[in-house]
Amino acid sequence: MKKRIAARILAYSGLGRLSAGLAPPGGILVLNYHRIGDGGASPYDRELWSADAEAFDAQMAMLARDCDVISPADIDTVAGRKGRHVLVTFDDGYLDNYEVAYPILRRHGLPATFFIATGFIDRPRLPWWDEIAWRIRTTTATHLDLRPWLPEPLEPGRGHDAAIGAILRAYKSLPIAESERMLERLRGETGLETPARIDGMWMDWNHIREMADGGMTIGGHTNDHPVLSRLPVERQREEIETCAARIREETGRPMEYFAYPVGSPWAFDDDTVACLEAVGVRRAFSYYGGHAHPGSPRFDTPRMAMERYIELPDLAAMLWAPRLFCRPDPA
Repeated sequence: MKKRIAARILAYSGLGRLSAGLAPPGGILVLNYHRIGDGGASPYDRELWSADAEAFDAQMAMLARDCDVISPADIDTVAGRKGRHVLVTFDDGYLDNYEVAYPILRRHGLPATFFIATGFIDRPRLPWWDEIAWRIRTTTATHLDLRPWLPEPLEPGRGHDAAIGAILRAYKSLPIAESERMLERLRGETGLETPARIDGMWMDWNHIREMADGGMTIGGHTNDHPVLSRLPVERQREEIETCAARIREETGRPMEYFAYPVGSPWAFDDDTVACLEAVGVRRAFSYYGGHAHPGSPRFDTPRMAMERYIELPDLAAMLWAPRLFCRPDPA
């Protein structure tokens, strides 16, 4: 709350633009989006909607007017230069990225980078985070017993969001075998049959090729979106190599850039980086806040989450005073 008040003071007083002139030069603000649209009534994970179309359009208009919007290949060149440099990224590969975000980006003449979880493009289905949310919002069960992974049974009727958040946090924290067991238990507890196929959720390869041909960068986000550090190294390698191979096969371009699923400091490790280097990845992006600068690790380039509550004064504050408003949140 204090940051939001400060952001508005900066925006409406003009102090932000003055302080920008005094700030150390260089650096890149990497913004990360997931979904664009109105997810308020969605049965899936509503936290993934980063902005509606109107808000996203206004944000891109601000970036086009006030910033140098770049592609990942430009990072090394511009990181030490004065100016407000911004990289726009998207994770996962949802269809609204193509249907809603891409036309807005083209209208403003802006590049963006799309990190694709290739398995969902090849076999459209509910990802684990959306399945968890869908089950909680849809089930008629009054109690869900997920012990020992959660300390006590959940009561979905007392609050969907709290139950979804608790399960997602547990899922991300567990070794892959345990998280899969917990999800299987949830399936039984909710009594809902998992849809075999989901249409209208994901882009297809024609969409992705069109965006690549239109100047967008296509990066990797694994094949099935696991938390990589929770996998043995052989599974990490398989996820990364499969993703790289599918991107090359379908777009004719190498996977030079990568975003870690979940993206917290604990979501990737030295084995992950070694696997990425082995397939020719030049840079990888995390997701726990921060402002990229010339000294940022090549395989831990920070990104800021764009959430649906972020308004133009908040974005302006991030642009004008990134050291204040873009601090990393390792938790």
